[in-house]
Amino acid sequence: MADMLVTQRHELLVRELESSGILRVTELAERLGVSRATIRRDLMDLETGGRVTRVRGGAVLAAQGAGAAPAGAPERAPGAVARAAGAASAQVLGLVVPSATYYYPRVVAGVQAVAAERGARVVIGLTDYAPRRDLEQLDELGASGVTGLLIASAGGHHPPSALLERLRGRGLPFVLLERQPESPFEPCEFVVSDHRQGAFAAVSHLVGLGHDRVGLFTNGSPTAPLVAEGHAAAVARLPLDPSGPVIDSGRPTLGSVAAADFYDRFLAECRASGTRAALVHSDHDAIELMRRMRTRGLRTPDDLALVAYDDEIAALGDVPLTAVAPPKHELGEQAARMLLDRLDAPVPDAVPVRQLVLQPRLIVRASCGARARA
Repeated sequence: MADMLVTQRHELLVRELESSGILRVTELAERLGVSRATIRRDLMDLETGGRVTRVRGGAVLAAQGAGAAPAGAPERAPGAVARAAGAASAQVLGLVVPSATYYYPRVVAGVQAVAAERGARVVIGLTDYAPRRDLEQLDELGASGVTGLLIASAGGHHPPSALLERLRGRGLPFVLLERQPESPFEPCEFVVSDHRQGAFAAVSHLVGLGHDRVGLFTNGSPTAPLVAEGHAAAVARLPLDPSGPVIDSGRPTLGSVAAADFYDRFLAECRASGTRAALVHSDHDAIELMRRMRTRGLRTPDDLALVAYDDEIAALGDVPLTAVAPPKHELGEQAARMLLDRLDAPVPDAVPVRQLVLQPRLIVRASCGARARA
């Protein structure tokens, strides 16, 4: 019976990873109601069987077609990098991302899919949104023997000059993910989502439902300034009443008193200005905002129509959230192809420098009121 329970738990772990791309040990333990030590043992067993690959503090699915990681390989200590696809290959892609739990798991999955298709390996480094970790991870990846780099820096949309200088100094081909140089004349390859266009589309949708004011709530993330630019462009061009509130919370801890104060302030300003629609970045903030609305006796979309930005967990809200969905998996795929094309070319200059912009999609659910009208 015990063996059967272990087998069932292994299948649940794999399903969780299939749906999320990458998860931490602490989250897996909470979801399955077991200790972290149990999860670590399960991941070691699954890694030995070639089904997952452990990364710092968690695991990712082993890429299709890739060989299993070495049996009994130890978990890496904080600050180390970890292999995400194990087949022997001439090309080894170093991938630096800020998060293992939100937004980037699907990007990682896209990179892994193309790497497996092209016979390459992927080595992942996580920075947890600490800018100092960018340079540390680059040094560690360089020492590990990667042949090219995929970088989503921890700071804002424009990577700092020190990071670009370090990348150029390494002499390795690199592609930026969801980041681009501040200078439009920088001959640097990147793949980005057009978050300005995504925000503009969300506001346009709300205007089409009859709203003349659309508020904006953002959370201080690297994407927030671009969402704000798209919102401002929509207010100016559609045009809209500019009295809709615009608030950035500066990334307080989710569930904290400080976060609740920002949500309450935003709701109060919406009510005072007569604003009955809002774009909210991110999904977490939109769901928390709905919870604060309920404490005030307000309903979505009747009192305030909402569109979330990211579409990570938007569908799981009490009222499923209409959401802007950046093409995360496709972004990872395109960046990996871009880098591998350059690495596999007879000479690096045989491939022109490419800069790719992908358009997000708007997924309509119940929170904006469109379904009720239909």
